[in-house]
This record gives sequence, C-alpha cells and structure tokens, in this order.
Amino acid sequence: MTAATADAPVAASRLPQPSYAAVEVSFAPDAVWAGRSRRITNAFLRWLKVSAPLAEVIVLCVSELVTNGVTHGEGDVSLRVRYRNNEVRVEVVDGNPKPATMRLADDDDPSGRGLPLVNVLSRKWGVSEDGKTTWCTFRIPTQGRP
Repeated sequence: MTAATADAPVAASRLPQPSYAAVEVSFAPDAVWAGRSRRITNAFLRWLKVSAPLAEVIVLCVSELVTNGVTHGEGDVSLRVRYRNNEVRVEVVDGNPKPATMRLADDDDPSGRGLPLVNVLSRKWGVSEDGKTTWCTFRIPTQGRP
C-alpha cells in the first residue's frame, strides 16, 4: 500500500480493517436511548464494513439489551460495542445486580421477547458474575471485506 500524501490520499475503501475498534456511550435511563444506540451501532458497523443483513441483526440485539437496561436497570446505562479478532461483542451495563434472565412470554404479553431473540440471533450471550452486564457476541465473516 502506498503512503497517502496531500495530493493523493489513500481511498477509504483501501484502508485495512482495524484489528480492534470500539465505541462506548453512557446515558441516563431514558427510552429514547434505544433508538440512539441503534444509530450509533449502525454507524460503527458500517465503518467496519459489516454486511447489512448481519448489521441489522446486531442492531436489533443492541436495541433489545439497551431497552432491558433502561427498563429494568438502576442508574445510568452504558453501551459498549467492540470489534476484535473478527468478532463483535455488545455489552450493556446498568447498576442492577439482579441478572437479566430469559423468560417465555405469552402470546398476549407486551414484552419479554428480547432475551429469547438475543439467544437465537447471537453466537453467545450471557450475564456477568455481578449481574450488571448483559452481553452477546457475533462472528464477523472476513470474506468480502477489505
């Protein structure tokens, strides 16, 4: 790869993919942050050149975990999305030591489907020992990426 100069910058599409990248944001528990978290994550995944179908799945899981943190957490909520070794790890941290648990929602329940979705869509998911962090991971294929 040639070095960029003021006269001939390297095209962004030719830049190598990073081996590690992360985005993190903390916020007060407000429902508006589910949408903001989706937009932040989507922009980060576009920058990483994650395929649109996979990015949509990751963004959906972010929305579910942030909504759980805002709804059931205590205090501020943090979203951390990290890319390393062809894996994206999503973590949502809140102050509630009671761990998130998966339950089966009845057909007429207005909620309760978030963690089952995360379970089906992610490679792995879990809760930290202190119960304050709920996380999930996704494998990012290397084919088709620069």
